[in-house]
Amino acid sequence: MPAPGTTHQLHPLTGQFHEASREALYRSSIEPRVRTETCLTLSVATLIYAMFAISDYFYTGLTLEFTLLITMRTLVVASCLILAFVLGRLGDYTRHAWLHALPLWILATGIILIVPLRPETLSTQVPAVVAATIAFYLLIPNLLPVAAVASLYLGIGFLVASVIAADASPVVVMRTTLLLIMTNGVGFFTLLRLEKLQRKQFALLQEERVQNHQLIEEITHRQSLETQLRRVAEQDALTGLDSRGHFMACAEALLRRCRFDKTPFSLFMIDVDHFKTINDTWGHSQGDRVLSAIAAACRQSLRPQDVIGRFGGEEFIVALPGTHLNDARMVAERLKEEVAELTIIEDMPDQRLSVTIGVAGVLDEEADLEQLIQQADRALYAGKRGGRNRVVVSHEGSEEAPSTQPRNKSWTTPMPEPVNLIRTDR
Repeated sequence: MPAPGTTHQLHPLTGQFHEASREALYRSSIEPRVRTETCLTLSVATLIYAMFAISDYFYTGLTLEFTLLITMRTLVVASCLILAFVLGRLGDYTRHAWLHALPLWILATGIILIVPLRPETLSTQVPAVVAATIAFYLLIPNLLPVAAVASLYLGIGFLVASVIAADASPVVVMRTTLLLIMTNGVGFFTLLRLEKLQRKQFALLQEERVQNHQLIEEITHRQSLETQLRRVAEQDALTGLDSRGHFMACAEALLRRCRFDKTPFSLFMIDVDHFKTINDTWGHSQGDRVLSAIAAACRQSLRPQDVIGRFGGEEFIVALPGTHLNDARMVAERLKEEVAELTIIEDMPDQRLSVTIGVAGVLDEEADLEQLIQQADRALYAGKRGGRNRVVVSHEGSEEAPSTQPRNKSWTTPMPEPVNLIRTDR
């Protein structure tokens, strides 16, 4: 990260940003703090100024000069307190810089006017001028040019009043001048350093915020990409069902849970009948519509805890945790009937969709998911060889033969010998 001082140049004498827009942004950021601090510090400085009315009485007594001093202090205090109230609500370096300068000039004028009214106390007024100068620079929040001009006005006005009203000697004037020059120098360069440090800190903070914002955007973008990649990996793009790999992982976890809970677990394979004919006759776009419609029908027929995925081509696979084999057969029958009622291809109203389903269940606690899929696949193959459009239940591991159910009939057929799972007759 480049240093803020090199990225955003600061004026060597005012400490402000060269860029007007950045300076306005900085002033806007400190506006609430400036309002509060200005109202508080100006009120404190004004009350301290008012307290010196006690010294007026001590030095002048109940004289005309005391009356004039009290009147002047009252006007200065009232004006500054009103301005403190106004600045606490409307203070703004950008639009109302003159409003921030006004109380300093009023206080400076009030301090200068003490000299002709109390000329004999000139030596005691010099420390007050020094303290007021430091207050202008460091106590009351203000821009450096405003504080510097007000402090110079106070110093020059005090020297002129000392010469005219108090008839100060050249030595006193020289000593006072040097003291005020030193005071203004210390105050000026101290405030200049503070102004630069505050703006550098602001620039650094802004750059960090920009980088944090960019980092958040980058993280959000990466998370979005990860979500898209995960969706691509876990979801079939055409049907929206689980991909084969994601289904296998979910089904394996469900099978382990069912074994642990000692609950049944069933699985069935679904194959769209005559799908190759549909593709060859009406095109692959119509074939995609058929697959999407059947996938939607399957989702609607299953429970939320069931898992369905696209196994490949026109084949789907469903895992039913906590479901007995007979209950799985009834679910498959209902699904087969719902598919038969679908109307997808408008140009072929007489063509009815159908599916063949092979059902298998866990009859042996040692059976794994791959074995269960092979059993369902062999049952599915038996249904395809037996005429399609039916549900075939596998009873491998028991003496009962697989049962197949066509649309309106029920019979059992012997299970064929194991065959190669890569088929070309679908």
